[in-house]
Formats: sequence, C-alpha cells, structure tokens
Amino acid sequence: MSTTPAAPGSTALAPEIAARLKRTADGLLPAVAQQYDTGEVLMLGWMDDEALHRTLITGRCTYWSRSRHEYWVKGDTSGHVQLVKSVALDCDGDTLLVKVDQTGAACHTGDRTCFDADVLPLG
Repeated sequence: MSTTPAAPGSTALAPEIAARLKRTADGLLPAVAQQYDTGEVLMLGWMDDEALHRTLITGRCTYWSRSRHEYWVKGDTSGHVQLVKSVALDCDGDTLLVKVDQTGAACHTGDRTCFDADVLPLG
C-alpha cells in the first residue's frame, strides 16, 4: 500500500473530474457517506484522486486512511461493505457526497453511524 496519497493527475481519474476538485493541502477531499434510501448520514472519510477513481470504477467505497497512511476499501476486513449508488461533488468542488447501501455498521466502533453516540446539547 502507498504511504502518501496519490498526487493530483497521477491517477486514472478522468481529467475533467480531477480538474473540478478543490483538495486540502495534503491532496484530500472529505467524503460524506449517506445511506441512499433513508438519507441517514453514516460517516465521513477522506478520498484523494486515486481513492475516488477506485470508488467510481469498483462501486465500493475506497478511502485514504490518514492514521494508517494507506488506502482501504470499506468492508474488506469488517464485512461492513458500502456499495456505491451515486457520487456527487458539492457546488464548491471541495466535498463529496457518496450515497451507499451500507451493510452492517459504518462506524469503526460497531455503531450503525458515526454520528449517534455523542449528540451535543443545544442552547
């Protein structure tokens, strides 16, 4: 596995897509995973051009792990697969919305979503 994200333009990602992306300084974009049929927000991962290319080609979410410094396909070790239904780029070109059909937990803690365990109080 790679130890750094792929440089923009060094992957097979279509040039017309790559040109629209506004990446962080380290070449990444946040990718929000959402359950396609319920709208439930499942998790946030990070993608570079190569991870996005792999996601679009395989129909399985591929992310760049900032902690492990490698690509990972959601579900390869856990069995909690994300099958891609659609991928959209936001109006600024700096965030991806990946609508998926999630099998099992999306969160590494075993929860369905990463956003249900620590709801902050309002007011």
